[in-house]
Amino acid sequence: MSNPAVQPTLFLTHGGGPCFWMQFPPPLGPHAYEGLRAYLAGVLPSLPAPPQAIVVVSAHWEAQVPTVSTAAAPTMLYDYYGFPPHTYQLRYPAPGSPALAGRIVTLLASVGGAATDAQRGFDHGVFVPMLIIDPAARIPVVMLSLTHDLDPARHLAIGAALAPLRAENVLIIGSGSSYHNLRAIFAGGEGGSIAFDAWLHETVTGVSPAERRARLLQWSQAPNAQLCHPRSEHLLPLLVAAGAAGEDPGRAEFRGLIGGKAYACFRFGA
Repeated sequence: MSNPAVQPTLFLTHGGGPCFWMQFPPPLGPHAYEGLRAYLAGVLPSLPAPPQAIVVVSAHWEAQVPTVSTAAAPTMLYDYYGFPPHTYQLRYPAPGSPALAGRIVTLLASVGGAATDAQRGFDHGVFVPMLIIDPAARIPVVMLSLTHDLDPARHLAIGAALAPLRAENVLIIGSGSSYHNLRAIFAGGEGGSIAFDAWLHETVTGVSPAERRARLLQWSQAPNAQLCHPRSEHLLPLLVAAGAAGEDPGRAEFRGLIGGKAYACFRFGA
């Protein structure tokens, strides 16, 4: 019997709310998210093998300790507000995986342990990208929270603890955004995103894994870091993905301007 595929780890910018089912006014415009949608639609065909399950670390879930969803059939959690009624009719009926959730709890024992949540539904950090990545909703999805402290070192360590899953044909996705200043999204200009995007690209793709970790630990010192991320919850899924990458190199799989702001998605490994 051949060894299972070793999956990469991904960091996805998941867009703004139910953005792929919306038409926005300028500066975004009606086609703002087409490039990002096309990238997400190509994720599964790009993998070394169809994954047996996916772990999604969502920017929209924080807990005191890393918390794992254990529901066999997760419900929906519409955690966005003020959008048109049709965006609250979106459904993502993928199964969960209690067995994989248990495996994650075991792995996270090495970094202080984890809690479980049998009621958690798919938030939009999960169902929005997954509706495009796997629209048939056939691949089991287990969610993992961030922690309230938003500590970079802790999230790199959480990712490193999850790394063995990759050789078990489990895809690890950090779902957030490389730029996340909600007050500036509809303002004109690039909002400081160009310099931060350049730093992030160099950090992920242009330095050694050891330097990558060191730079990510100090991400708040990057050019325009606080302007692009007034709060870090949308960037920390990248640190989990990078932690799970180990010594694997990173590359940018999507870079583009949306509403004048620079956004990126990254991949580590195969």
